[in-house]
Amino acid sequence: MRYPKLSHDEIAILCPVCRGLCNCKNCLRKHGNLTHAINSEMKIERGVKENYCKYMVHLLYPILKKLDDDQTLEKETEARIRGIQVSDLGVQYSGCAINERSYCNFCETSIVDYFRGCSNCLYELCLTCCKEIHSSCPQGGQEEIKVEYIDRGTEYLHGGIPPSPAARCESSNSRENIGSHVEASSENCAVPVSMWNVKENGSIPCPPKNMGGCGCGTLQLRSMLRDGTVSDLAMEAKVIAEGYSPKDLTQRCSCFNSVGKIKVTNKDMLKAACREDSNDNYLYYPATQDPPQHSDLEHFQMHWMKGEPVIVRNVLDTSGLSWDPMIMARGLRERTTSRVSKGCAQLEVMAMDCLDWCETVVNIHQFFKWYSEGQCYGNLWPKMLKLKDWPPSDLFEELLPRHFVEFITALPFQEYSNPKCGFLNIAVKLPKKSLKPDMGPKTYVAYGINEELGRGDSVTKLHCDMSDAVNVLMHTAEVVLSPDSLAKVEDLKKKHIEQDKRELKELFDASLEHKVEKESGGRDLEKSGALWDIFRRQDVPLLQQYLLKHYKEFRDVHCAHVRQVFHSIHDQTFYLTEHHKRKLKSEFGVEPWTFVQKLGDAVFIPVGCPHQVRNLMFWSRKLTINYFLYLSCANALFYTMKSCIKVAVDFVSPENVKECVRLTEEFRVLPKKHNAKEDKVEVIYHFFSTWIMFHL
Repeated sequence: MRYPKLSHDEIAILCPVCRGLCNCKNCLRKHGNLTHAINSEMKIERGVKENYCKYMVHLLYPILKKLDDDQTLEKETEARIRGIQVSDLGVQYSGCAINERSYCNFCETSIVDYFRGCSNCLYELCLTCCKEIHSSCPQGGQEEIKVEYIDRGTEYLHGGIPPSPAARCESSNSRENIGSHVEASSENCAVPVSMWNVKENGSIPCPPKNMGGCGCGTLQLRSMLRDGTVSDLAMEAKVIAEGYSPKDLTQRCSCFNSVGKIKVTNKDMLKAACREDSNDNYLYYPATQDPPQHSDLEHFQMHWMKGEPVIVRNVLDTSGLSWDPMIMARGLRERTTSRVSKGCAQLEVMAMDCLDWCETVVNIHQFFKWYSEGQCYGNLWPKMLKLKDWPPSDLFEELLPRHFVEFITALPFQEYSNPKCGFLNIAVKLPKKSLKPDMGPKTYVAYGINEELGRGDSVTKLHCDMSDAVNVLMHTAEVVLSPDSLAKVEDLKKKHIEQDKRELKELFDASLEHKVEKESGGRDLEKSGALWDIFRRQDVPLLQQYLLKHYKEFRDVHCAHVRQVFHSIHDQTFYLTEHHKRKLKSEFGVEPWTFVQKLGDAVFIPVGCPHQVRNLMFWSRKLTINYFLYLSCANALFYTMKSCIKVAVDFVSPENVKECVRLTEEFRVLPKKHNAKEDKVEVIYHFFSTWIMFHL
């Protein structure tokens, strides 16, 4: 149905064209004044703007001061090398065009200002790497990695016996492995990094050719900006920060009563955890306000400052535009010269198969047909496909302008979430001609099922984004599986368990088979779309310990057991089932915030909070679940598939820049070619550009 929110009588009174809701191809692509509406600066009073600026300076000054201190220390090091006073030192100005970006050749992180460049070649080294090399403990520039997986065939995916190595060599696999389980390559390890030492006078030689340098020059201190720029900005920021008296956003908000207890009857609070001796088991869960109130923003900031997720409900209530995938596909239907189809007569996309975590080519019309009707493998096991970033975020606004505008205007707390003009969104403060990071919007289309299969679930694995994000559930579609498929699913689950028993004998314990009760926590989860688990920042070390202890129990590409961990979260190879979440709480006392995102819910995820998502339909209020080994098997009488369309946009809030910087360091020390490094946001660069904008 093209207009699910309009009755026949309403259409007879005023047609979709007159309402501005027409879903024909031409109208879906019509720009009109829509783009201007979201590109124009938000209407904020001058006094409020000034207060926002001071608020940002207050939060960002410590980061700028740290940058200034690091540069001062490096100048002192350079002065000692040259045997002169710091006051007599002149740092060579190299400059960098506003539409260019320089990266450290060793750790591949963006260079903000000071760096060391070779006197003989183009090799460049960031200050952090310089400091580590002086301390003889370089952390960045880890060995290059490559992906290596063993494809044991289709039968193995469904619990069968793997074929012999000879048989595997004869088989071919047409799908691309894109998982993040990686192994070290020996191609670039001829000279160990430990051999790269400073000279007697403290100077750093250019590394040998096999490490990207020339091996004969010396790395000299240089700057991207005019010398003294950072120090001058730091002094100006200090004056502003010291003269600003921010409102205490850490005080108790209206969610608490007079004795500091959560008001459990407050409809704007959602119970998401059952931690003992904790006052953060409830999440802020307001309904969208039209027009938004300033007090709502301050309430949001109180929770956001603490690193808590926020869920805003009913953000699509005022919408009349359909997000049905077939309607979206109509707007995207192109000629063979399309920038999307790239010359293909039939539009094809690369979708992720959640069973073996490989990409598979599928016609977009067929993909959306299965989205609405469901699809199974030949053995009747539900097929779970995911499509990420389609249409591509750089073409979303161009090809679906009305959907783009509707999504942006529906976002709550526009000061943060608006990717065009959010005043408190540091990511939009970049100069107009500078290189822009891809902050979205990104579209995620995925099939789902209400029960946890344990293998092949439609999930987004545990990961940690490099920036804040808001994710909105825009559309859902329900599909009921056939009785034959239900029976086959239960049979295949038993095969999976037997396969695990064979492969993990040392972990098998017959006493693990038991029954547990799965409760909904008092919230009606019927007709919901996505199950979220978000972990607190302070729980990350214990979460990592658990994953390192149990990593062999998890499967990744081609359903192979995880054999090696480079970073338990950034590898994005783990999804914690209900069984693993219980073990995590039992062994380490860690429990995530768990909630279901309904249609029209906007989930704000703070940077630094690892999270995972599973698409589902609904749970009854009480389910009896059998757990055997580490997989869960549900004794449900029916399965309902639930496909979802989610759209997300990234942003960088001033409250979380410090956490962004910390994560940048984690990504910096990942091995080269690690999948996670490709998606990192250079927050330091954004942050510094913000200060340049203020300065000018």
